[in-house]
Amino acid sequence: MTLVKEHISFLEKVAYGLGDTASNLFFQTFMFFLPYFYTDVFGLSAVAMSTMFAVVRMIDMFVDPMAGVIADRTNTKWGKFRPYILWFAIPFGLLGWLTFFTPNISMTGKILYAYITYGGMMVVYSLANIPYSALLGVISSNSTDRTAISSIRFVCAFIGGFIVQGLTIYLVGKLGHGNDRLGYNLVAAIYGISATLMFFYTFSATRERVSPPEKQKTSLLVDLLDLVRNIPWLVLFFIGIFTLSFVSIRNGAIMYYFKYYSAEKTWILGGMHLDLASIFMLAGTLAAIAAILLTTKLSQLFGKKNTYIICMTTTAVLTLVYYLLKPEQTVLMLIFQIVINFTAGPTAPLVWSMYADTADYSEWKTRRRATGLVFSAASSAQKFGWTIGGALTGILLQYVGYKANMDPHNNPDAVEGIRKMISVIPAIGAGLAAISMIFYSLNDKRMAKIEVLLHARRIDSKQ
Repeated sequence: MTLVKEHISFLEKVAYGLGDTASNLFFQTFMFFLPYFYTDVFGLSAVAMSTMFAVVRMIDMFVDPMAGVIADRTNTKWGKFRPYILWFAIPFGLLGWLTFFTPNISMTGKILYAYITYGGMMVVYSLANIPYSALLGVISSNSTDRTAISSIRFVCAFIGGFIVQGLTIYLVGKLGHGNDRLGYNLVAAIYGISATLMFFYTFSATRERVSPPEKQKTSLLVDLLDLVRNIPWLVLFFIGIFTLSFVSIRNGAIMYYFKYYSAEKTWILGGMHLDLASIFMLAGTLAAIAAILLTTKLSQLFGKKNTYIICMTTTAVLTLVYYLLKPEQTVLMLIFQIVINFTAGPTAPLVWSMYADTADYSEWKTRRRATGLVFSAASSAQKFGWTIGGALTGILLQYVGYKANMDPHNNPDAVEGIRKMISVIPAIGAGLAAISMIFYSLNDKRMAKIEVLLHARRIDSKQ
């Protein structure tokens, strides 16, 4: 049987991708700057911060599946998933802004405020982002198309990261005029308004094309049993945990690394003083974007699974070697950052495309489809990895004796811990992710067969 491919315009692919630009205006800000903001600007201790991260993110892990289950059972004229992007666009921007507001209250009040604003933001993030991610599984029924759409999505995601990494430090200083509390809050307001507008556009310019089987009615228990029996999905679940642990710890250490370990803090180019941490982040993001543009071609040449294993194994080795760099080797730091992010770049779009494939696999195997649950549970794995990474960041800083604005010469143990947080520890997570992918069974040839069978089944059900 020959499949008739749906026409997905480039404009719609970009519109979908802008939803991840919106998400990453805050996700990347949280990843790169929130630990530093909470300890050195907001005023929390490292242990209070890590405890708050762990509590909020553990709770949020249970919000994700609920969001997916509810979305799967939503039926509107706009579809199942797109309405949530519309409904939660404004709360997303508003709570993101409030997270970076520093009230003049007691330390107990600050801790409570952090729990409420960050916790609220994580819930709203799930309610907007889980349906957004699930939308990838219903924009097209074609696995190759989804890889291409996923690649554009992650280019847009990294553009969001590029904006955050390139502008945040500069704008905090420019808008705050030396007052970091004011600076971070104004920057968050800009990101919040921008993210809201992008979500509106994603909602308006995308469409849902894949529906569950006709007359499907399943209980939550049946959907959950289908999920835990979906072995390829379980493999991706653990990969998500390992990967986000790697990303969270390494990115969370960058600000500390350049403040306390690097011999240089700024580079002077054309008379301008450029923050080295920002250059480091930007260079990595540009490298990742360049690599993501090659994802579709690489997956066609080597297959999704093999491409992932090669990329993540190389990333693990290079990240481990990064530990050997000396404080004065800032050029090598930058070169390694570029190469590490280039090799890691294709892994994100590949994994999210694979999640859509596991939804197809589950439908083929069980004659039931729960796209929202598949992606929400996948997001839970990512959040769990982020939880581990975020909590470990604070715990490790506390363990090695880190103090905000410390003199690094008087605290070599803390500096050594920061070095390992940007190299050895995340390398372990990357290595475990690469090993896990060996057990993923849905190769491209098998997915092509499943796609044909599902198409035939859908045609038959309508006759």
